[in-house]
Amino acid sequence: MKTMRTPKGKIVRVDDDKASLLYEEGFRYASKEMWKSEVRDVDIPKEDDEKVKSNKPSKSQKRHYRKTL
Repeated sequence: MKTMRTPKGKIVRVDDDKASLLYEEGFRYASKEMWKSEVRDVDIPKEDDEKVKSNKPSKSQKRHYRKTL
C-alpha cells in the first residue's frame, strides 16, 4: 500500500501497482503520517473531558469496612 496525494491535495491509499500508474498521471507520494492525521483520525473524537470523581467507595474499601465491623 502506498499513500498518494492528488494534484488538488486529496490523500488516498492505493496498492503498489496502482500507485505507479497514478504517479505517471501527476499524483505524488505522501507520508503515512499525513494520511493518518488528515483522513483516518478525522472521525475519532478527542477526549478533553476529565473524569468526574464520585464519592462512592470502591469494592476494596467496602470490604475493609465490613471486616472492621
